Amino acid sequence: MAAYEWKLPDVGEGIHEAEIMHWLVSEGEDVAPDQPILQIQTDKAVVDIPSPTAGRVTKILAQEGDVVRVGTVVIVFDREGGIQAPAAEAAATLAAAQPARRPDTGPAAPRALATPAVRKLARELGVDIQQVSGSGERGRVMAEDVRAFAEGGARPEPPKHAATPSIRTLPQVPEDVRVPLRGTRRAIAEHMVRSKYTAPHVTNMDDVEVEALVAMRQQMKATAAEQGVKLTYLPFIIKAVISALKQFPYLNSSLDDETQEIVLKPYYHIGIAVDDPDGLVVPVIRHADQKSLLELAREIQDLTDRAHAHRLTRDEMGGSTFTITNFGSFGGLFATPVINYPEVAIFGTGRIQKRAVVVGEDDRIVARQMMSVCLTFDHRVVDGGTAGRFTNVVMRYLNQPANLFLEMS
Repeated sequence: MAAYEWKLPDVGEGIHEAEIMHWLVSEGEDVAPDQPILQIQTDKAVVDIPSPTAGRVTKILAQEGDVVRVGTVVIVFDREGGIQAPAAEAAATLAAAQPARRPDTGPAAPRALATPAVRKLARELGVDIQQVSGSGERGRVMAEDVRAFAEGGARPEPPKHAATPSIRTLPQVPEDVRVPLRGTRRAIAEHMVRSKYTAPHVTNMDDVEVEALVAMRQQMKATAAEQGVKLTYLPFIIKAVISALKQFPYLNSSLDDETQEIVLKPYYHIGIAVDDPDGLVVPVIRHADQKSLLELAREIQDLTDRAHAHRLTRDEMGGSTFTITNFGSFGGLFATPVINYPEVAIFGTGRIQKRAVVVGEDDRIVARQMMSVCLTFDHRVVDGGTAGRFTNVVMRYLNQPANLFLEMS
């Protein structure tokens, strides 16, 4: 047997460090090549790292929650000869681009999520941990799950007071609860701080009547449903935004702070903000201008489902040129969204609801379907007048969505 010190691989896209999320093996455990051994969190996604070799884990050098640099030794194996370290590291780097997945009941279920202590307990009790349903966060197998399985009983209820509560829950205890800022939440925090401290944010807001949009979507819903697609308002909003971006190209750009150049993008990769219990993620629809409403709806549905299941790849969450956030989906009316840096603007939509408005020369008060909209922009690149004109164009398309078909190829 020969000792092999394995270093955290370069996972590309300029990422120089990652957070150790979960070790999927423990010291003394035998592993096979390509067996998942570690989950890491980059600023893009949670990814599984496979073992570069067959052998026995002799030492784990980085703890869960540690942020380590690429090239740092994090684990040591005892292994037999026959595999070269450079090739192994290249294989690990390639495999690291795959998204982390949760256990499921399918025939190709990934390795169960569990801490080394729980895996050791399973071995001691003679339990195949792959057969155990986890009651922890994201399907993680807990010690009580293993014991209940060994005893042939039902899976226990999750503990009333989790050691590390979810960002959306708070145990009913009299003292303060401290939740480590880790994983996706830490990546979001760092990204938001960088955006706010780099780009001077300004937000303009307005209301738009969307009676025609509501009617058009209602008319198309049944046809979309027949093809297994849920048609929301977002595809229409994406089309309206892209039409406006073509008229105001500086909104579809980024600012290179190092070279002091505005980089205008000739393509339209639209990020869509997806709310998730683990934190906000922004999957990207590439070349959205080349896709039909139905194609956009289908892709939105797929990306959203996989975002909630934590199955997005890093490539699917990077490279956007403009982002849309629908804060109205959870009841919001107005908001001041934070720019998805290094983009220069983000468009937000509030909930659609009937409101009293004044119409006509006789100032009649009538009920109309209204949507609130907002645009946050980087004032270094975009001026208020440009931002206002851009928003007005988007609003005209949302008010008369039939005009979008005039531009469709």
